[in-house]
Amino acid sequence: MADLITVEDPDDPRLSDYTGLTDVELRRKREPAEGLFIAEGEKVIRRAKEAGYEMRSMLLSAKWVDVMRDVIDELPAPVYAVSPELAEQVTGYHVHRGALASMQRKPLPTAADLLRTTRRVVIMESVNDHTNIGAIFRSAAALGMDAVLLSPDCADPLYRRSVKVSMGAVFSVPYARLDTWPKGLESVREAGFTLIALTPDEKARPLDEAAPHTMDRVALMLGAEGDGLSTQALVAADEWVRIPMSHGVDSLNVGAAAAVAFYAVATGRPQA
Repeated sequence: MADLITVEDPDDPRLSDYTGLTDVELRRKREPAEGLFIAEGEKVIRRAKEAGYEMRSMLLSAKWVDVMRDVIDELPAPVYAVSPELAEQVTGYHVHRGALASMQRKPLPTAADLLRTTRRVVIMESVNDHTNIGAIFRSAAALGMDAVLLSPDCADPLYRRSVKVSMGAVFSVPYARLDTWPKGLESVREAGFTLIALTPDEKARPLDEAAPHTMDRVALMLGAEGDGLSTQALVAADEWVRIPMSHGVDSLNVGAAAAVAFYAVATGRPQA
């Protein structure tokens, strides 16, 4: 059973995992280096725990202690009970959901490990908006994608904002980083995948004509908001595909576009 510890000093070193959560640059460097990430809100905390992530500690406002009692009773990790005001002082923002947990990261699988056992893969290039990362993972989980591969410069899926937007879907879709870009795409092709690049370019085939759901193994490539896929990534693709648009709209937010494309890729997929 976890110890329930009341903390009244925002500078208490036991709360160090939770300091400066709004400092994106600091947290982006610190969290992977220290092997931790922050789960925010009851549902996300429970999903992280169910996914097998070890909890380092929890930070709760008083009214959330009873809500999280079953989790507290199963934990060896300390639980810090604080006032909403102190939580805001420590984290740098008003913690609306009243519950935070510091979780221990797991070692990432290699891209080769994931490619051996999957058939529908998402590849993200230079997607650095944490909201978009979270939305893409949530859609990938909901619409039947098997795994996510990230270019070396993609944002961290376990950053607090990404985890929150995904509603914990980052815990259920396995992911790995490609070591090199775009050279790493060749290893995806060698594993038997057709590389299809999602782009609004008029030279691309409409998704329904390309029929990616009929392909045996598909890797769908997505680029960053605004810039889209780089020229190097487009050149490396086996085929370009686009979402047909109406009313003069030329593109969608990458999160929305990903959801449409995932449905097209996974619908009617061959059964393993």
